Amino acid sequence: MNIVLHEPEIPANTGNIGRTCVATGTSLHLIRPLGFRINDKMLKRAGMDYWDKLDVHYYDDFDHFREKNPNAKIYMATTKAKKCYTDVSYEKDDFIMFGKESAGIPEEILLKYSETSVRIPMGQDIRSLNLGNSVAIILYEALRQNKFMNLLSEGQLHYHTW
Repeated sequence: MNIVLHEPEIPANTGNIGRTCVATGTSLHLIRPLGFRINDKMLKRAGMDYWDKLDVHYYDDFDHFREKNPNAKIYMATTKAKKCYTDVSYEKDDFIMFGKESAGIPEEILLKYSETSVRIPMGQDIRSLNLGNSVAIILYEALRQNKFMNLLSEGQLHYHTW
């Protein structure tokens, strides 16, 4: 799976998302401009000691991303979509893109992806969920549909056995 962050602004969100990507074997794609420097201490704190294990790719803008991933099937996660994120069938190499925290994905991009735009249902009195939570919700649905793609499905106790 692939997670794409279009112009992320908050380093702690990106760090948390990076950690989730490492835990799930998911690649992270970051489209500039970023609202922080990659060596930002908040990014590293949220990503803990996992950032060096992350498969991360950087792009100058959305066109550069498309140029480097010409055959990518991209789902656009947006509060503006008509389709629910559970109403689609994700494949193991799909890309799920999220916009920046303050504005989401630009509408000029969304218009080109109306058929693959998805939303997370929520109450009408809230603008959006936290970016890290949104990524986790949709990513884990995509992974579930793909039988969790060789991830551990059973945990182990530290001092006892089940």
